[in-house]
Amino acid sequence: MSTTVEISTIGFTKKNARKFFDLLKRSGARRLIDVRLNNVSQLAGFAKKDDLAFFAKEICNVDYVHMPMLAPTQEMLDTYKKHGGDWSEYEKRFLGLLEARKIEDRLTREQLDDSCLLCSEDKPHQCHRRLVAEYLNDHWGDVAIKHLV
Repeated sequence: MSTTVEISTIGFTKKNARKFFDLLKRSGARRLIDVRLNNVSQLAGFAKKDDLAFFAKEICNVDYVHMPMLAPTQEMLDTYKKHGGDWSEYEKRFLGLLEARKIEDRLTREQLDDSCLLCSEDKPHQCHRRLVAEYLNDHWGDVAIKHLV
């Protein structure tokens, strides 16, 4: 019998660096997995790829990994964000993308255990990081998900 995979999720929007890194540190995560397609935007502030990798290691002793295979396509993002797309349609399309990518076979439980999935959305309700975690639970079973807010 396999052990439970512990996955946290966090978004950086509407959080200052102090709150973000405090939540990450208290989560007990060993790895921060960036599931954003675009992680170098100037709008990301402290959450730009190189800065985030540095701060996560220095402040929290957490490794940083970018996994774009867990991100939506640019077209999906544009349809939803820029063109006011419907969340339920976005969710259905994104879950189909995860299925097509077969992430449950390409990732191991060990890669995700004690990890925290990072995206920009403040809350997980309408964010793909929640969908990734729930998808893995549906396929692997025994995934404990904790949203850091």
